[in-house]
Amino acid sequence: MTDTSLHRSLPDRLDNPLRSALLSWESLLVLVAVVIFIVNSFASPYFLNAWSLSDLTFNFTEKALIALAMALLIIAGEIDLSVAAIIALASTLMGLALQYGADTPVLVAIGVGTGIACGAVNGFLVTGLKLPSIVVTIGTMSLFRGISFIILGDQSFKGYPKSFSWFGQGYVWGVISFELVLFVLCAVIYFVLLHRTNFGRRVFAIGNNAVAAQFSGVRVDRIKFVLFCLTGLMSGIAAVLLTARLGSTRPSIAEGWELEAITMVVLGGVSIVGGAGSILGVVLAAIIMGLVTFGLGLLNVPGIVMSIFIGGLLIVVIALPILFRMWRQRA
Repeated sequence: MTDTSLHRSLPDRLDNPLRSALLSWESLLVLVAVVIFIVNSFASPYFLNAWSLSDLTFNFTEKALIALAMALLIIAGEIDLSVAAIIALASTLMGLALQYGADTPVLVAIGVGTGIACGAVNGFLVTGLKLPSIVVTIGTMSLFRGISFIILGDQSFKGYPKSFSWFGQGYVWGVISFELVLFVLCAVIYFVLLHRTNFGRRVFAIGNNAVAAQFSGVRVDRIKFVLFCLTGLMSGIAAVLLTARLGSTRPSIAEGWELEAITMVVLGGVSIVGGAGSILGVVLAAIIMGLVTFGLGLLNVPGIVMSIFIGGLLIVVIALPILFRMWRQRA
């Protein structure tokens, strides 16, 4: 992973296009996913069951939806640590509306609208007041979840209608869940947006050199504001799916998800300092993390162990490119 490359790849001397593709970071992720899939199939007799594989998708789709938008934001040189708190606030407001008789369309609108509004708050503070995004989103992370705790306390909201629960529990065809279909559709949209449009090229330009992009006529602040709104939008959608799947709302919902979303992005080959990355890599990383956590769950591995694994994985994928560059310079 380098700041000048749009794809994380191995040594530059491998200039053959086919060999470069085979030795790209995305190809390595495919190999890792296949290996983990095979290991899981031997580790648990229940893994290869069609319904088990369907349940596996619930293990990563909601977080991966956030990671799609987070990837664009990090490529542009910013970050959002408040995504999990946005989910908590959106879920809380949906539950509050439910107590006043809101039906499914209204609940969905509140969840998605809350996500966009929270993203817009983050975007304004970063682009309007020129505050660092990491500081802003740490603050709003506490703010949004704090509001949820004030509204709910130790209580929870339950009793969501079946039509709403379908978003998180429903199947479109056979064992294919609605969440998986939505994730695939969003992945295609974000792939086209980042890799096939002028907007995507401007995102890369901002991440590589925001000042140069500004002098080139790119509206840096406007694009960053849109990216924060997109991240909020995907957090709102994730809130709808998660709340519908669980059937309840608690202020502690989605705790730690910001770490998992960022891990998916960085593992997918997106440079943590911006300017490089791909949606395909993020999708593959999401699948890998889903396979790992689901496999560990089938083996009854405690949740704290999974948290340790995710934290360690984040450190490793950030450190590896730096170590690799140091090795190349010495060589």
